[in-house]
Amino acid sequence: MAYIPGGGAPASGAAPVGSQYCVCKVELSVSGQNLLDRDVTSKSDPFCVLFTEMDGRWMEYDRTETAINNLNPAFSKKFVLDYHFEEVQKLKFALFDQDKSSMQLEEHDFLGQFSCSLGTIVSSKKITRPLLLMNDKPAGKGLITIAAQELSDNRVITLSLAGRKLDKKDLFGKSDPFLEFYKPGDDGKWMLVHRTEVIKYTLDPVWKPFTVPLVSLCDGDMEKPIQVMCYDYDNDGGHDFIGEFQTSVSQMCEARDGVPREFECINPKKQKKKKNYKNSGVIILRSCKITRDYSFLDYILGGCQLMFTVGIDFTASNGNPLDPSSLHYINPMGTNEYLSAIWAVGQIIQDYDSDKMFPALGFGAQLPPDWKVSHEFAINFNPTNPFCSGVDGIAQAYSACLPHIRFYGPTNFSPIVNHVARFAAQATQQQTATVPEPLPQSQPSVEGGFLLLWKERVCCTSAEVSPDCPLHSASIHWLPRGRGRCHLSLDPMGPCPSLHLR
Repeated sequence: MAYIPGGGAPASGAAPVGSQYCVCKVELSVSGQNLLDRDVTSKSDPFCVLFTEMDGRWMEYDRTETAINNLNPAFSKKFVLDYHFEEVQKLKFALFDQDKSSMQLEEHDFLGQFSCSLGTIVSSKKITRPLLLMNDKPAGKGLITIAAQELSDNRVITLSLAGRKLDKKDLFGKSDPFLEFYKPGDDGKWMLVHRTEVIKYTLDPVWKPFTVPLVSLCDGDMEKPIQVMCYDYDNDGGHDFIGEFQTSVSQMCEARDGVPREFECINPKKQKKKKNYKNSGVIILRSCKITRDYSFLDYILGGCQLMFTVGIDFTASNGNPLDPSSLHYINPMGTNEYLSAIWAVGQIIQDYDSDKMFPALGFGAQLPPDWKVSHEFAINFNPTNPFCSGVDGIAQAYSACLPHIRFYGPTNFSPIVNHVARFAAQATQQQTATVPEPLPQSQPSVEGGFLLLWKERVCCTSAEVSPDCPLHSASIHWLPRGRGRCHLSLDPMGPCPSLHLR
């Protein structure tokens, strides 16, 4: 049966009142029980897809990993959402049996779904509900369990692990080991927190370092017990148990400064049967590091400033600006698509720039007096000072330049990207912001670059952008035709914040 996310969409949630939002991060853990078996020769291979309701339509938000041959999956992938106390945030959890490698949901068998508000889950902390088919009839005896965890603690823990001399479980090989981390839930049952990747054909695996929120691993309690299970992966989902051990974050923190912490991996059944049993191998914690995952507000309070640059497409594909069908046509109300975009983004960004002087550049136009094509020109026609005073200044310079240029082409915005990159590179050399402890003094830059590109179509490849460009992989954003919601986010490892319209 084809799955239609938009089917039966609820009415839009209540709009927020006032400009102050009560927002926090919430992590949702999902598991299923007694799911429908859609496979003939084996069991279903379920995965869960989360949909959020936006403007009366269901939009896919994220999806979990696939649990092979398992009708009672506990997914290690978590869903992290912004929880707005004053809004009704509608959610839909849909489970599917993966049949192909396709990302299209209609290619997979539907196992059931459940809809509720995020507030319902948060207020209950943990809920278990029956899964329903598209006709609202029960999906057999299938159940879904969803647990909520507030991510109020911004600390994260990074672990690097390896194994030594693990038990051999495969008849014609060694083992394919992986680890699972559990914490005790409020109901006394162990709750899956994280699952590592599988390392093939080895008794001495080295897993990739991974990072999880500290509150996810131990609820922020350094002494809370953590159960670590080691398995040998099997394609049919019947993973062989190798061994287990218990620890805590405080114990794991002993692995630092190049001194590893070792844990014996114990199989209780073998331990009871064999008198000379020692262990089923050793799990080595190579390093354990706790850091803070700083928010955008942390950086702003630390003195981070945003440098906002506008790049405007003046190519002929936009149409004659005197034609009402053109994106550059200024209507009787004195606005157009470009001005709307400049205002929508600029009004947000300008609050984070102290001098509110913004470079505004154009590309793809022929300029007077010789009418040569330029892909990097100041729209105020002052190449030595392309800065405009505030968002009003950008709008005025844009409106004033329209009658004096000829739309041409092609659409090549790489010169503007490299232009902003040079500014960003200079900013990274400046002094760091003064920040409240324990935010590291070396993290935020006094200035971060942000480039807004509005274009009709793209004929530029990433190869045309300097590989040394700090904006090469992030923080370059263009707006397609149409409107959307603004979302501001900061990559602490990148040179600058990023704003997305969606």
